[in-house]
Amino acid sequence: MKKKQSIAVLLLLVIVTVFLGFTVVQGVGSKHTGAMKNIRTGLDLSGGVSITYEATESAPSQKDMDDTIYKLQQRVTQYSTEANVYQQGLNRINVEIPGVSDANEILEALGKPGSLVFTDAEGKTVLEGSDIADAQGVSGTDQQQQRQYLVELVMTKEGAKKFQEATAANVGKQIAIVYDGKTVSAPTVKSEISGGKAQIDGMSSLEEAQQLASFIRIGSLKLELKEVYSNVVGASLGQDALSGSVLAGLIGVAIVVLFMIVFFRISGFAAGWALVLFTLLDLAFMNAFDITLTLPGIAGVILTIGMAVDANVIIYTRVREEIAAGTTVNRSLRAGFHKAFSAIFDGQITTLIAAAVLYVLGTGSIQGFATTLAIGTGLSMFTALAVSRWISYALYGAGFRSPALYGKTEHKRIIDFVGKRAIPFIIAVLLVLSVPVGIGINRANINKGLNYSLDFIGGTATNVDFGEDLSLADLDAKVKPVVQKVTGNKDIQFQKIKGGTSVIIKTRELDLAKRDELNEALAKEFKKVDVSKIQAENISSTISGEMRRNAIIAVIIAVLAMLFYIFVRFRDIRFATSAVIALVHDISIVLCYYVWTRASVGSTFIAVMLTILGYSINATIVIFDRVRENLSTMQGESYRSIVNASVTQTLTRSLYSNLTTLITILSLFIMASVRGISSVAEFSLPIIVGLVAGCFSSVFVTGPLWFIMKTRNGKKDIDAQESQDIFAKTDNVEVAFATAGSSKKHVKKDRSELSSTPRRRGKNRR
Repeated sequence: MKKKQSIAVLLLLVIVTVFLGFTVVQGVGSKHTGAMKNIRTGLDLSGGVSITYEATESAPSQKDMDDTIYKLQQRVTQYSTEANVYQQGLNRINVEIPGVSDANEILEALGKPGSLVFTDAEGKTVLEGSDIADAQGVSGTDQQQQRQYLVELVMTKEGAKKFQEATAANVGKQIAIVYDGKTVSAPTVKSEISGGKAQIDGMSSLEEAQQLASFIRIGSLKLELKEVYSNVVGASLGQDALSGSVLAGLIGVAIVVLFMIVFFRISGFAAGWALVLFTLLDLAFMNAFDITLTLPGIAGVILTIGMAVDANVIIYTRVREEIAAGTTVNRSLRAGFHKAFSAIFDGQITTLIAAAVLYVLGTGSIQGFATTLAIGTGLSMFTALAVSRWISYALYGAGFRSPALYGKTEHKRIIDFVGKRAIPFIIAVLLVLSVPVGIGINRANINKGLNYSLDFIGGTATNVDFGEDLSLADLDAKVKPVVQKVTGNKDIQFQKIKGGTSVIIKTRELDLAKRDELNEALAKEFKKVDVSKIQAENISSTISGEMRRNAIIAVIIAVLAMLFYIFVRFRDIRFATSAVIALVHDISIVLCYYVWTRASVGSTFIAVMLTILGYSINATIVIFDRVRENLSTMQGESYRSIVNASVTQTLTRSLYSNLTTLITILSLFIMASVRGISSVAEFSLPIIVGLVAGCFSSVFVTGPLWFIMKTRNGKKDIDAQESQDIFAKTDNVEVAFATAGSSKKHVKKDRSELSSTPRRRGKNRR
């Protein structure tokens, strides 16, 4: 690229960066509407609407309640994947929808969940609402290419049979759809319909079709519900959590950019620029896809920023290796991007596969996490492989050509990771085994293996009118100690009723005696509290059994899908097996943290585990990609030599990538600790543990584990004894890249002369 062209490219990228920056941050705190301001935030950050329904039946079965809750959860995801639906008392259901402030608008759109039946011309019920699995209003064209509006119905297995019988008996007649005693539609049956799918036509607009579909979906609930009351609730964490997290993110990005410039010099500047563009694009896409951002989502965004750096670290570590080998800067840049491509591509595609599976099979916050992960992963791949390349080439073309500006990899002593595998393996096994041991001890002592939060086990919601508007800081400082003293548990959540003085206090389940004790303690501490007006009801978990099962199934299938992809790409089941074992190790270490520290296991626990799952597999693939490359360039060498060389060559990348990611999460943890935002700190700490575990397994476990699998069953490692002799030397470090059995001598080098890049042999190798 010529100098004028390079300068033009740089100027264009400056314009794009400024434009994106203005578009994304425009109007924060004002009346303007930048993308950042338009991003929807969850109930924990900005509040929303809380609606309480009551079943018309006085004593509904728990099965019907569970089924209704699950179906309502599916309904409200149209507003936000972070919406919560949970049981309150014996026959009430509470719906919390974040990011909205007009309860009437939600009630009008969601409708009143009443009874729905399909009746024939004589008024006989031929189908019930519970026989409908789904209904959607859509638009299409008929055979004459005329626009038409339809409602597409999907029946349950039992409903499909009923519907076929009903349509067969009523061809040419009407079947009325009756909702809450009123006929909302009466389509004519044109023919017998089998297969459990049908269409209702004749709507004049898409809105009419969608409204009818909404009636049918809501009417498919097991129970008939009536609205008891609705509230606009304030944020459960407050603006401090949002501003603190954003500030932590900005500090983390700034430190990472500075880190990259210090260690990679001009390449670090290119990486930093690409990182800024990634962050702006990520925020813009989150707005475009209408993602609801909750506290775990903020940490997830910050983490994807760290992951975006990883791709650049891989590239520019390769560039430095090439410069150290004597290659020109221009060729080193091209070789760096070329050789890093497979590692970046495989790692990102594997993560995208996991995101796709989690989105399709997961529900609620799992889908929200999967969407954020997919957007961040795709953008990080684009900014690393395309944007960073453009910036690097343009900077080189503009005159930054001296090798000193790019740095070079120091010559490294090849470390015998395989030979020293015993201690890391013992540590890994002990840590993994400590999980069931800790669970057993906890069950014996307190009858609970893990410290499940309200999100998992439910509890008691106490509605208290304090007679004054208490801020969340006041609630944490003044109310929480009182509640904690009575309940003996720190798992306490506050939810303010917007525009009033009432607060909903959610705690572990309290019996009648504890409720009375809490009421008296609050009245004693706060003089305006009237004990007679305090109301308390038990609430179910916000994460239902179905959601937990869906999450587990989604994770298992995601892991299997990743294993299959790694097997296909590396053509060796040992790579895939080693990667999954390392993944299980990393997740187990995080679980070990929750077991032994008794940290609260709630909705953030799922996000933590999913985050470590995506990040850990990416780190492992980088090392395996180098092993795959060295299997070709180091033909004839022992597997031990190949593994040791591969792990040593990628060691810098492993340390740098984990360090930059740790910086972002550590910034979040420190900021949360300083500002007293305990929930943010409790979320950040296990991620830090998982990142350390991932670095440990990728460096010390995966490579040696692959070696063991490759040489098991008595299969002799090529030149294994030679390798042992070589690594036993202390005064000199030697590289034995000669083919086993050949007449070529080993080449000895001083420690200062040994390059981490293996020598290539053959006519096409340097």
